[in-house]
Amino acid sequence: MSSLLTNSTAMTALQTLRSVSSQLSTTQNRISTGQRVSTASDNAAYWSIATSMRSDNAALAAVSDSLGLSAATVDTEYTALTTAIGDSTSGLTKLQALLVEAKTAGVDRTKIQADITQIQQQLKSTAGAATFNGINWLSIDTSSSSTATPTSFNLVSSYSRVGGTPTIGSITVTTANYALYTTGGATKTGILDTVTGTGSTAASVDTIAIGALTDSAADQTTLDGYIKQVTTAINSVASAAANLGAVKNRLSTNTEFVQSLMDSVDRGIGQLVDADMNKESTRLAALQVQQQLGVQALSIANNSSQSILSLFR
Repeated sequence: MSSLLTNSTAMTALQTLRSVSSQLSTTQNRISTGQRVSTASDNAAYWSIATSMRSDNAALAAVSDSLGLSAATVDTEYTALTTAIGDSTSGLTKLQALLVEAKTAGVDRTKIQADITQIQQQLKSTAGAATFNGINWLSIDTSSSSTATPTSFNLVSSYSRVGGTPTIGSITVTTANYALYTTGGATKTGILDTVTGTGSTAASVDTIAIGALTDSAADQTTLDGYIKQVTTAINSVASAAANLGAVKNRLSTNTEFVQSLMDSVDRGIGQLVDADMNKESTRLAALQVQQQLGVQALSIANNSSQSILSLFR
């Protein structure tokens, strides 16, 4: 039946055209954003998960930055400790060799003391220079003032979230384990400024003086005590350096893991919300053809009512 009031063919064509236009708009949005889920209305569950994962990734990025800062700090302290140990020409190793040389009968110990003094000054300079971002673990302030060095530092190492509960992992570093020199306290407690011995022979590695010693048995015993003291200091500094080396390796491993984890999270987010561009480009071409055909179909349906006029001619 032909009707002027109801054109069912045109209504069907219009409905089809609207559907195709809606799908075309969705496809164009996916192509322009690169995402098939860009808003909560696209897929509420996937959008919520992706938003949370992006938040976690931002936290992991902050952890990565913190790991970089921590690694730089540890590397600075580690370098200073290994420099303090030294070798045959510098540091505690050279100091030990000089004290052994001083055991030789008839040797001019005042000249040896000149070398020892220079090494002592260099050790203190090395410890004082081991500062990164205002942090120094080798020369610390043990006073009770507000400027005192904290007894420990927490180095951020990881981040995780189970449900709504975030967990921050950290590596705790105790500064007293690495202190070569201390200031502000009632007594010196650093590896190189702790006084050992009694009476006139009481000294720290930092204050050892042999210029006035002779070949007497008592002075030879004093030299033996100094050699033992420096040997103990070498072992303590080496232990501290080994500890920091382990921390350094752990930070390096964590840095690589966090970077890999961030990449994994990015891939996970992509699986949830990224659009398949091959699929969308193919769909776009098909919808554009369907839209053109829909326009043609609607035009034909609208023109069919014109044939009614011929009945009244």
